[in-house]
Amino acid sequence: MSQKMHRRTILQSIVAVAATTAFGCSDDETTVDTQSDKSRAYFPQSVASGEPRPNSVVLWTRAINPAQAGDITLSLDVSTDENFGSFVLQQQGLTAQATHDNAIKIKVTNLQPRTTYYYRFIHENGGDKFVSPVGRTKTAPSATDDVPVKFVFASCQDYVGRYYNSWARLLQLDTDLDFIAFLGDYIYETTGDPAFQSTNTLRGIQFTEPTTALVQHSGIFQYGAAASLSNYRDIYKTVRADPIIQKLHERYPFIVMWDDHEFSNDCWGSNATYENGRRTERQDERRRNAEQAFFEFLPIEANPSGASQGVIDVNSEPKYPDTHIYRDFEFGKHVRFIVTDYRTYRPDHLVPEDAFPGTVAIDAPTLAATGYADAFNSDLFSYIDVDAPEYAQVKGALRLGYIALAQQSGLSSDEATAKADIWVKGNLALAYVNQLLAAAGAPASGLVVSPANKPRGVAFVHMGKLGLFDQRGVRNIVVKDTYDLYSYVRYLATQTASENVLGTAQEAWFKDKLKATNTWKVIVSSVSFSSLVLDLSNKTDIPDTSLRQRYYFTTDQWDGFPTKKKELLTYLKNNVSNPLVISGDIHAAFASVEEGVPTLTAPAISSSAIQEEAGTAVMGAGFSEGSAIYRYIAVDTDKTLKEANPALAVNKTDSHGFVVLEVKADEAVATYHFIPSTEVHKDYSRRTAEELRGQFTTQTVHVRNGAIISG
Repeated sequence: MSQKMHRRTILQSIVAVAATTAFGCSDDETTVDTQSDKSRAYFPQSVASGEPRPNSVVLWTRAINPAQAGDITLSLDVSTDENFGSFVLQQQGLTAQATHDNAIKIKVTNLQPRTTYYYRFIHENGGDKFVSPVGRTKTAPSATDDVPVKFVFASCQDYVGRYYNSWARLLQLDTDLDFIAFLGDYIYETTGDPAFQSTNTLRGIQFTEPTTALVQHSGIFQYGAAASLSNYRDIYKTVRADPIIQKLHERYPFIVMWDDHEFSNDCWGSNATYENGRRTERQDERRRNAEQAFFEFLPIEANPSGASQGVIDVNSEPKYPDTHIYRDFEFGKHVRFIVTDYRTYRPDHLVPEDAFPGTVAIDAPTLAATGYADAFNSDLFSYIDVDAPEYAQVKGALRLGYIALAQQSGLSSDEATAKADIWVKGNLALAYVNQLLAAAGAPASGLVVSPANKPRGVAFVHMGKLGLFDQRGVRNIVVKDTYDLYSYVRYLATQTASENVLGTAQEAWFKDKLKATNTWKVIVSSVSFSSLVLDLSNKTDIPDTSLRQRYYFTTDQWDGFPTKKKELLTYLKNNVSNPLVISGDIHAAFASVEEGVPTLTAPAISSSAIQEEAGTAVMGAGFSEGSAIYRYIAVDTDKTLKEANPALAVNKTDSHGFVVLEVKADEAVATYHFIPSTEVHKDYSRRTAEELRGQFTTQTVHVRNGAIISG
């Protein structure tokens, strides 16, 4: 009988032929499964790492037994050697608990700064050991290291009907990065919203508990929105089963912030916006479900406290309304990385979703106090107090008209009547009132009121709010000049509460972190600070002169809080050396200096480019593809934005991609990588490397001394 081969010899042989699946055994009788398909069945979402600090990282996996449900016992190996010839850590007795969908994350401490580490998880079952793919991670440099920091920032990776070709290109580049910053919309909570998602069923989300989801309708389409913990987990599991996403997490540590779609589109706090104000959508439990899944499936340490090594208890991470996810990182002498949370503490959009278009938001005395009354001197801004006795018939007709419109919008008779009690009262703009009366027909049309010699103010209709329950004039295509004035008036009247976006505690923390002595203060905002204005005021080929206005493209980002935005940017300019804002969300790429502060915005990884979304929105508003409005907003989008904001050094609304940012002592160099939005529905993993490479273009800008320089 031949001599039994020694365990170390077996391991060395396995390493030589299959380094990615060879891992240690506890005794000579136990075998290691080197069949990647068998091992991967135990680790269906592979591995990931995040939160890189000079002496610690967070490691993650999800481990299951394909044959039965339940907890899974694991061990963890960490090494500076890709072949695991030596170990920094070997930790036994870890449990991936079924109560957390078998996801587990471990904080590993006592590591060396700016060092590459390799890690793997092992599960023993029936005498065999099944091993996860090997992950690679990297710690941050120490506070005194005089070194450049290089990372990628990106956002918005919708899975439905789309492919991660942008991430495939990053993997193809194999760039040496310190980390990847993902700035929000890691998942999308809906399974096929036709407003922005594809109907390609080859890349879809299926809920294992569909009855626990919210059912949504858009025309003839019906789709689901995640509501239960099971729903949100299903989305993460689907996204993290994508092989490109897996390879990305296996290669680089992540720093992650959420935006809206990790919970609900255009959300604020725990409030959703699907109903556009028809009904209250405060959903605390749903928000906590979304946060629970986020914390379970991503390698994040919320509210880090310098805790010692070990399993991070997801249940102990604070959930809404006690959420605390904002945090900061230090990368050597030159980078303080400050991650802010835009969604959790912010107030509602300034124009209420259910606002009655005719309601006067700035009355005559208030308007006079602003000093801008002369700018609103036309009859277009005239209003009446509909509660005055002489307008009793007008009010009655308006109530009937409102109730009819509300019922057409899906409200019951009782709901419509309750809304009428809230909105059909007080000061109402004749520009809207008379239109509604005329549309109601006789006898209401005989009640039209002359605007002559009436007080003048600004109503929601003057901000672009045309319908009772509509995104237009609230979150999209909002008239800039009237909105800015309204923002200022509200800001003063509420003693800044109307735009307390970060929340009092986070803003105090933010300003304290800005005192850091690192050369650069890189500020993460999930939504863009670049001003996105569509200036149609001089477009004489638009026949309706009332449409010749300056519009905010969207007020769901920082443009929606213009007074606070200017205040914060002015603070950064006057009090902080080398501030640099990075952001995502808008599905387009921008670079601009705003109020003296450089801001960079990454395009979406895969989510519909805003040029596509603009076309859908403009047609939905009743404008044909041949109209001037459609051309300016949905075809010549880049040109229209550039005309209104000449400071845009990067301005690309029809592409996907990511940004590689290298921060040095004297400058920051941002290289934008673009792939046309037409390519997002094509699976380039089935094509040659040359085909993928050929689809990409780049644009580079340099940030120096508060300026952005192209080239």
